Amino acid sequence: MSERGANFLWFLPTSGDGRYLGTALGSRPVGLPYLRQIAQAADALGYFGVLLPTGRHCEDSWMVAAALAPLTERLRFLVAARPGLLSPTLAARMTATLDRLADGRVLINVVTGGDSAESRADGVFLDHDERYEVTHEFLDIYRALLGGEDVTRHGARLSVEGARLARLPVGRRAPPLYFGGSSDAGIAVAAAFVDKYLTWGEPPAQVADKIARVKAAAAGKGRTLTYGIRLHVVVRETSEAAWAAANALISHLDDKAIEGAQQAFARMDSVGQQRMAALHGGRRDRLEISPNLWAGVGLVRGGAGTALVGDPPTVAARIAEYQALGIDTFIMSGYPHLEEAYRFAELVFPLLDRSKANGIAWRGAVGTGETIFGGSAPSIAPGASRPPVANARLAHGDSR
Repeated sequence: MSERGANFLWFLPTSGDGRYLGTALGSRPVGLPYLRQIAQAADALGYFGVLLPTGRHCEDSWMVAAALAPLTERLRFLVAARPGLLSPTLAARMTATLDRLADGRVLINVVTGGDSAESRADGVFLDHDERYEVTHEFLDIYRALLGGEDVTRHGARLSVEGARLARLPVGRRAPPLYFGGSSDAGIAVAAAFVDKYLTWGEPPAQVADKIARVKAAAAGKGRTLTYGIRLHVVVRETSEAAWAAANALISHLDDKAIEGAQQAFARMDSVGQQRMAALHGGRRDRLEISPNLWAGVGLVRGGAGTALVGDPPTVAARIAEYQALGIDTFIMSGYPHLEEAYRFAELVFPLLDRSKANGIAWRGAVGTGETIFGGSAPSIAPGASRPPVANARLAHGDSR
């Protein structure tokens, strides 16, 4: 585990949000006012950053980040660069511009794309490995440009001559590159170019195996990566309440909706999506795939489909298990995203080994609650104690 502690990011639900999956009941409009609420809450609560998703059902991540950056102070924005949809030179200019406008708070999520039907709809008629070939050549050009180089490349997929950036990102350094890919082709790209390798929330043994594969591939390139995981969370003050909330989240799903979603996922050529679907097989009776790791979200949601479910000490303990594997970055989400951002911060942050990369401790950790009648500040009830902190070393500095 990193001596600096872990970073925790939240998720901006730019494709929709609500209290239940698979129904309009309890849904809410996701426009700038709502996204601003989530981003400003994440900023004030001390989250390291926010992930902005990409895809045809999402608002554009670059536009949303540009709108929210002036409305936040410390929050970093993990935005998607899409090889095959953007040229590497245009992507580099967009990256440098947004990073300067956001005062150095940009992180880049390199997304090759695992849905061939969506790729064709965007004009990309390439198979799985061909898309990763494009990603490889894209990142070779993109990284060099953001590093201030004059770039000429003549590749099988992409070529540029005399390319350069007139204005570099803040600090004249490229924002960190985040990337996830479970296939051999994806791991090869990670080993060669990226800074942080991301996995979806598989059981710890599977995550450990994947990290070992990526470490070996990176070592073969003379490189060392860091590691992150993408998870949902359902946390309540008691385990019973947490599991009840998890079950309520999928209470409006019917078998037809689940079957349709699983058929759509089966058509994708994403190895990561195949691994997610295999965890539960679309069955409601196979959803706790590891202690407190619940796959109910993946019944109908593509991509990250698992959630940590439990009371605060239990969720913190499961997070510590992933940290012990070398995970130093957790990208979390929960439904609805505004409320769950508060729950996770209020209930779990005090138990975590977190980085102080934002330069502040979590503000709620020093709060005393509402002043009671007579002017006395409230305290913890007699006989009560705070839950044990999971490995409570705190680190300082900026781990951008």
